[in-house]
Amino acid sequence: MYDRKPRKFRYNSNVRRHRPRNDGGGTRSLQQNSFNNGRGRNNFKQHQSAEKLVEKYMNLAKEALASGDRTLSENYYQHADHFMRIVDEKRINQNKVQSIREDDKANNISSTQEPNTSQDQIVQEEKKI
Repeated sequence: MYDRKPRKFRYNSNVRRHRPRNDGGGTRSLQQNSFNNGRGRNNFKQHQSAEKLVEKYMNLAKEALASGDRTLSENYYQHADHFMRIVDEKRINQNKVQSIREDDKANNISSTQEPNTSQDQIVQEEKKI
């Protein structure tokens, strides 16, 4: 009569169905993707600094311009500009942090000197009495 198509997926009673393991800790850890080859999204190397990326995109833009592709070179120049802004922002933040640290050092030096002078004054006052 009617021949049914064989099932592509068969249920196996021995297979566990998405049950979380009971580790006793109560926390679930995220499994890492097995396809990760040391790069993040969009094939972006995360270990490159912004300075290196500026240099990379500037070189790519110059090569594209030399080959006659103005559109591609403009694209690379925009990428380089983006990373230049990141580098500038990073330098501004470093300068702020450095100035804060210098202010803290100056305050610590002055605060450590002040108690010594006040202690000297107390000792002198005790001698007078």
